[in-house]
Amino acid sequence: MIRRNADVWLFLLVAFGASWLIALPVWTGAVSLGTPAFVILGILIMATPSLGVLAVWLTRRRDTPFRQWARATGLTLGPDRSRTAALLATALLGIPFLGAVAVAASAAVGTMRLDLAGLGLFRAQLGAALGQVPMDPRILYVVQVVQAVLIAPFLNAIPALGEEWGWRGWLLPRLLGDPAVTPPPAPGNVGAGGVNTGVAGAGDEAQAAGAGDEAGGEAAAGERRGRRVWPALVLSGVIWGLWHAPLTLKGYNYPALGAWAAVLFVGFCVIFGALLGWMRLRSRSVWPAVIAHASLNAVAGLALLLGDAAAPPNPALAGITGIVGWVLLAVVVFVAFRLRPVSAPR
Repeated sequence: MIRRNADVWLFLLVAFGASWLIALPVWTGAVSLGTPAFVILGILIMATPSLGVLAVWLTRRRDTPFRQWARATGLTLGPDRSRTAALLATALLGIPFLGAVAVAASAAVGTMRLDLAGLGLFRAQLGAALGQVPMDPRILYVVQVVQAVLIAPFLNAIPALGEEWGWRGWLLPRLLGDPAVTPPPAPGNVGAGGVNTGVAGAGDEAQAAGAGDEAGGEAAAGERRGRRVWPALVLSGVIWGLWHAPLTLKGYNYPALGAWAAVLFVGFCVIFGALLGWMRLRSRSVWPAVIAHASLNAVAGLALLLGDAAAPPNPALAGITGIVGWVLLAVVVFVAFRLRPVSAPR
């Protein structure tokens, strides 16, 4: 089994190993969370899944031309560019919309107290810089929101691609057995179903029977491919969440939880990863997932700044990355899969 999945283990070794290596300054105390140096480390860490994909290509699939490898791992716009374009627009505008809905829902259920008039939390974050900005804080906040929605996702897309090419570009199709990224079986190791075991020359009757069952067989195969999607989405989401451990064990994203933030963030990664995975499988391109990921990074924290400085929101509960956001994202994932089902590549 290990030999059959050697490419997966190699990918995980590179992605996890490199991320822990880059995060060492955080663990030695040389770099603190929230500092500019920490931001740089975070960007470098986001590139490690792509290093894993390159390691697999260079050592396990070197006979595959890179252009073919890029197409198989979603670096193109997919077979239907109009569908991919629609998903790109949906990712760009839909994620900020979900962020706003999550904040409104958080306020409605009592996990967040809004301060729309005073923007106390936003003012507190500006701190001493507030007096140096020749602009009303409310106008400044609107400017930052516009920038976060329309500009930041394209800047964030560069580091986000580092993650998404690994998680959704290669790992998800690999877990689904996509032949374009799955190594061929070794000679003499082909399992049942891997070759045609029918007897040649069995006659026209068998051929006719096979033709008569073709439609039903295709439908059954499509149903099986659809059922395989959910286990792969969950497994890839868990792996994605655990990969964040070098930072989340330090309380990243959920500071009040300390090391328990690592556990909670796995749950978010499974749910949000399912949405990103749906985009990847629907478009056969990684770019909608890249923009969605980049947009989330741009707006998630900014939305929480609508909270009251006297009672700051708990990010583990409020906002799109909190429990309220999980419920919202789960509903969106359910609707997406219900209205536009996706299946494993073949």
